[in-house]
Amino acid sequence: MNIFFNVRGTVVRQIAEDRAAVAEPVMNPPRRTSSSHGDRPSTETVQKNNSSNSGVILDISALKMADVDSGVPPLPPRYRFRDLLLGDQTFQNDDRVQVEFYVNENTFKERLKLFFIKNQRSSLRIRLFNFSLKILTCALYILRVSLEDMKEKNGSPCAMNRSNGWNDTSEPPQIKWERIFWVNRRESVWAIQVTVALISFLETMLITYLSYKGNIWEQIFQISFILEMINTVPFIITIFWHRLRDIFVPVFLNCWLAKGALENMINDFHRAIQRTHSAMFNQVFILICTLLCLVFTGACGIQHLERAGKNLTLFDSFYFCIVTFSTVGYGDVTPQIWPSQLLVVILICVALVVLPLQFEELAYLWMESQKLGGNYSRHRAQTEKHVVLCVSSLKIDLLMDFLNEFYAHPRLQDYYVVILCPTEIDIQVRRILQIPLWSQRVIYLQGSALKDQDLMRAKMDDAEACFILSSRNEVDRTAADHQTILRAWAAKDFAPNCPLYVQILKPENKFHVKFADHVVCEEEFKYAMLALNCVCPATSTLITLLVHTSRGQEGQLSPEQWQRTYGRCSGNEVYHIRLCDSKFFGEYDGKSFTYASFHAHKKYGVCLIGVKREDNKSILLNPGPRHIMAATDTCYYINITKEENSAFIFKQEEKHKGLPVSGLYDAPSRLPVHSIIASMGTVAIDLQHPDPPEETSKLALPTENGAGSRRPSIAPVLEIADSSSILPCDLLSDQSEDETNQSDEEGSVGSDFVKGYPPNSPYIGSSPTLCHLLPQKAPFCCLRLDKGCTHNSFEDAKAYGFKNKLIIVSAETAGNGLYNFIVPLRAYYRPRKELNPIVLLLDYPPDNHFLEAICCFPMVYFMAGTIDNLDNLLQCGIIYADNLVVVDKESTMSAEEDYMADAKTIVNVQTMFRLFPSLSIITELTHPSNMRFMQFRAKDCYSLALSKLEKIERDKGSNLAFMFRLPFAAGRVFSISMLDTLLYQSFVKDYMIAIIRLLLGLDTTPGSGYLCAMKITEEDLWIRTYGRLFQKLCSSSAEIPIGIYRTESHMFSTSESQVSINVEHGEEHRDRGGSWKEKTGYRNSTTSDQSEHPLLRKKSMQWARRLSRKNVKPSTRAERISQQRLNLYRRSERQELSELVKNRMKHLGLPTVGYDEMNDHQNTLSYVLINPPPDTMLELNDIVYIIRSDPLAHVPEDSQVGPARCSRNQQDFATETRDETHL
Repeated sequence: MNIFFNVRGTVVRQIAEDRAAVAEPVMNPPRRTSSSHGDRPSTETVQKNNSSNSGVILDISALKMADVDSGVPPLPPRYRFRDLLLGDQTFQNDDRVQVEFYVNENTFKERLKLFFIKNQRSSLRIRLFNFSLKILTCALYILRVSLEDMKEKNGSPCAMNRSNGWNDTSEPPQIKWERIFWVNRRESVWAIQVTVALISFLETMLITYLSYKGNIWEQIFQISFILEMINTVPFIITIFWHRLRDIFVPVFLNCWLAKGALENMINDFHRAIQRTHSAMFNQVFILICTLLCLVFTGACGIQHLERAGKNLTLFDSFYFCIVTFSTVGYGDVTPQIWPSQLLVVILICVALVVLPLQFEELAYLWMESQKLGGNYSRHRAQTEKHVVLCVSSLKIDLLMDFLNEFYAHPRLQDYYVVILCPTEIDIQVRRILQIPLWSQRVIYLQGSALKDQDLMRAKMDDAEACFILSSRNEVDRTAADHQTILRAWAAKDFAPNCPLYVQILKPENKFHVKFADHVVCEEEFKYAMLALNCVCPATSTLITLLVHTSRGQEGQLSPEQWQRTYGRCSGNEVYHIRLCDSKFFGEYDGKSFTYASFHAHKKYGVCLIGVKREDNKSILLNPGPRHIMAATDTCYYINITKEENSAFIFKQEEKHKGLPVSGLYDAPSRLPVHSIIASMGTVAIDLQHPDPPEETSKLALPTENGAGSRRPSIAPVLEIADSSSILPCDLLSDQSEDETNQSDEEGSVGSDFVKGYPPNSPYIGSSPTLCHLLPQKAPFCCLRLDKGCTHNSFEDAKAYGFKNKLIIVSAETAGNGLYNFIVPLRAYYRPRKELNPIVLLLDYPPDNHFLEAICCFPMVYFMAGTIDNLDNLLQCGIIYADNLVVVDKESTMSAEEDYMADAKTIVNVQTMFRLFPSLSIITELTHPSNMRFMQFRAKDCYSLALSKLEKIERDKGSNLAFMFRLPFAAGRVFSISMLDTLLYQSFVKDYMIAIIRLLLGLDTTPGSGYLCAMKITEEDLWIRTYGRLFQKLCSSSAEIPIGIYRTESHMFSTSESQVSINVEHGEEHRDRGGSWKEKTGYRNSTTSDQSEHPLLRKKSMQWARRLSRKNVKPSTRAERISQQRLNLYRRSERQELSELVKNRMKHLGLPTVGYDEMNDHQNTLSYVLINPPPDTMLELNDIVYIIRSDPLAHVPEDSQVGPARCSRNQQDFATETRDETHL
């Protein structure tokens, strides 16, 4: 390195001859000074400077300018320009010297050290050459022994003496010492051995000199140096002393030097190619080399010493060593003289010391390798496909969910799963991975994703995908996200082309992993799903069933009809196919989307829910009848299996079989052919009154030709959209209706709402959604429910006088995820009159950033309190609420026993269940297996029967064994770990995350529909079947139904052996879906019988009574008395609980009028039917899940002026707080 310094200081006096030699390299910057000492000044001062500095530093400021001008050319232009920039400083005063650093590395010794030791590749060649020399010496020794034996066999005196001594066994053999010290060595062999010894000696002395560090005795007494001297110095002496050419030299000891050279060579080799090698491989290699060296040393030593006795051959000695070291000991060949016997004793002692140490080290490394998991073979990675799973800690539930879902797809059966985890493998996980089903396909590696060595062990660069999961059991979820982010960055840095599937916990951390191919934010999905559960019951169950892989075979052996139907429909999943390649939808090219969806469901039983254009990356759910299907469109549909696995039976074959043509389902409730013709054949064109009914949630009867003049008819679904037959934008009309036709008392609630985009987002990356907003932001003091302020004096929910039932959310902190709970409930497509007030019951008060984000939403309040405090529950208005959402708390997620993390939540919910039985409680749990404790009854025989059914399904290998638990089926309990399969399923279906986000309202793509629900009332029962309902919705309002939420009256006997459907009188199998009778039906009570049994019509009650009389044995007098006592005990307990609640309400100054007296309710059960068959009969109070088309997709520009004008003031104050977004 050449650097120019300004040298000032004392003048070094030099002789004139040195000036010229020094000035030339100084004043010519492009040239490098010589590193040899001969070119430098020889004065005493310069030598002193050279010894104290790493380079040459000279001061030539005393040189005369005349000498400089005459002997040195001018500086290059760049230096003159620099001098010009420096001002008045002239070249005469700015003297520079070229300095070269690290000149000590240019010495001859350093260059030799660099070549022989430091340089990886050259030192590897040297060690390879040294190893070859040692092997050559051993081979020459064997050659010399073989030639000597052949010479003795040809009749030499030595051979005669050997044969005489061998036959005379009566006398002890005499030791011939001269045969030990002298051997017969040919001239050619001697010459080669001398040459090799001379080379080895010179190399050893050179390496010793280069590695000298100040202690010569330490290097002299090294075992390797002593062996080298023993094997080389005698041969060098024979060059000068010919009489010693036949002296014995133990050249066979070079095998130990070869062993050391080979170990060093392998280390240098791995260092040169920059790859780490297995310590297990090294130890096995060392052990094998040690055994070989012991056997070779023993064989050669015993053979040579026995030359003085009975003269064993080299093969006999080798045979004796193998028999001895293997502890077999035949005794047919043994050493006869004491020197060889002493050598055997020494070798056995050495083996007893060395080999156990080697085996111990090998066992230790084997145990450690079992913990670390070893490496994933590079050859296997290049020939087989594998994915990498990175986790902080691996639990048995997480592992089984991943493996069951991943290997549920047929095309993934040949994939390997490499688990990379920093913790030691758990005992339960180890046992699972030892099962033959997983042992050949799952590889566990202990290591960190932040280390390139561990990523190399997992062959991340060759992986098909990398799944990075967060540890949700951590108390500090933000810290868990930070670890996940670093793992994602490390994986992307090491393998840029490997697809990443990342699970994040907090929404504010999502933008850090935006580069990943697929990201699932847990809190986003969780809160959006819990919010939709309040308006669309059991949305969590619907989504969970959609993202789980199943064949719909669960519960098919159950004696109960609802379990068979529920299990069969749970096998529906979302699939995709191109229109031109599909038999389901290929014939609808050029037809409207609504037409294709209805006819595909009618003909094949598949439900077309979305489409994607070839030139557009966005998926559109129910784009509406104005969307015309094209051959290049990608269709997304719900079905039991994908079309490629379906068999088609044409009409001609079915006519011969006498079966109806209604799809792929073979349901037990299939109607006769004449019934289907009667119901579907009367579809008449009824376009005289194309306007839709006033309420879109009700499907009114046609009134043409007078009521009852003919059977009700449904308009057909048109191939091409007709603007006169399509329902106009109901939300815009709803808005105008709200603004013009509201009564005075309703106008005070929602007349001042506007529609616009929320101005403040609590985190980066939230999708903008058009919502109902306040014209002006509410002050923070007005958001507090239980405390009055200068703007209002209300201190409890009753004082506000809300028209609709409340939605209460109990959470620990006001995290940013709660924002995703509010947005779906305030979305623009929710009618104003159906907006429910939201109360956030928080353990800790929220910060200003969160309040800034929610202050623009109407009827959103918060209150500090907990659910285990009855006073807090009463103040927040629990008696006026329809839904209570209990969110899992972060502080309870970690416990000494994993499954005890839900203990506090379960007990608190059980208390509220007993205190407020009419309240719909939606609970989030950490572990799905704990849902069996929700609404627990110790003597509930039906729950015990369901527990047995769950165990049976689990033994069959079902991924949804918990699906028959009543709280899960009814959507009353949810665990976020159920959504882990969404990330796993995205590896095969890359569209699943986008579709689920659209269904939950997390994303709002222009032109895409949204999920909502409608209730089947008495006025809608004329439609009769789900297929006719499909046609009615498609033809009238262009809505696509995807499933049914059904609630049935359930009665069962008190004995466990008589569990059957709809056969029980009475106990406390409480309403699991009955709260919807008050929430969505708008109190459609007609008669007293229906008010007592709102879920049963007259015929249903008669059928249940007949079934009860048929299946239930008459109870004896003792049983009736026991049942009466039990009812009396329960009634007294309920009265006690009721008195407790009323006393607390009086103490707080709250009216007790709204509190339910907790009378006995009809026992019910609820479940979800995804994409039921077209001939499924509709029942009263069925909730139908529908995908409604985007009302703003085809609105003219002039109709959007109103909403734009209403949201203009929102944009005005949006910029005020955008800078305060919390990261």
